[in-house]
Amino acid sequence: MKVEDRYKGEDGGLYGGGKNDPPEAHQAAAKEELKKITPLDSLGRPNKEGKIAFISIGMSNTFGEFRMFKDQADQDAKKAPEVTLVNGAVGGAGAASWAKGAEGVWNTVTDRLKDAGVSPEQVQVAWMKHAEPGPGPDSTPLEYAKKLKDWEVSILNRLKEKFPNLWVCYLSSRIYGGYNAAGIRLVNPEPFAYESAFTVRWLIQDQMKGEQKLNYEAKKGLVRSPLLLWGPYLWADGITPRKSDGLVWERKDLGEDGVHPSKVGGQKVSDLMLRFFKSDSGASTWFLKN
Repeated sequence: MKVEDRYKGEDGGLYGGGKNDPPEAHQAAAKEELKKITPLDSLGRPNKEGKIAFISIGMSNTFGEFRMFKDQADQDAKKAPEVTLVNGAVGGAGAASWAKGAEGVWNTVTDRLKDAGVSPEQVQVAWMKHAEPGPGPDSTPLEYAKKLKDWEVSILNRLKEKFPNLWVCYLSSRIYGGYNAAGIRLVNPEPFAYESAFTVRWLIQDQMKGEQKLNYEAKKGLVRSPLLLWGPYLWADGITPRKSDGLVWERKDLGEDGVHPSKVGGQKVSDLMLRFFKSDSGASTWFLKN
């Protein structure tokens, strides 16, 4: 979407204003936060033999996609050996349950960290991709996307409380939802899947404006959030090739329900994620060797 184009009043670009890269000031802030990412021991102290825990947070789609990404990344010879991927996403757990502090959801994350031999103090990076089942119809433009933003603010606050050394959280919106066989009754059909990108953009914009609930700088008061950046952008308009890279979402890329990626679709997401974390100028500083 060009900067002069509008979608329900919103302009284009991941960061707004037609820009897909963070503004200079936020890039500089991200660089400082990224410098803090280093191998830590179980008590959160720098240690060359320590770990950099990288967790996922989200629902079933996030779980399946990160599982394939983890398998692929762990076999990549260029990934830093100290980076430990932990799949914290939980099937059936929408954004509202995470935001409300559902005990089972957060306990699952704790258990998976233990299984991976990682402590909460070693968690330094997160990838979050959320949605809430059964959205809409909106009574006002982008109503669901705005509700999702409020839930995600609460989730980010809980993440920072539980993981004090979580410096950066990469955010993604949903993949294409136009094949949703369940319709509006259960999950996230279009246009809600597409519109969840505005949720991500608003979160980052609010943080850049100094929203206290998203503060990541101790000098500005209570730290309540990691620094936020776009992760890989996963949406494309069905079989219409995306201009930047030709990405399409065909029916075969989704499972029987039209919601969860098939093995083929999951591989697409995994490839996009691995490419992002290996090539992004910030992410590559901690994700890759040396």
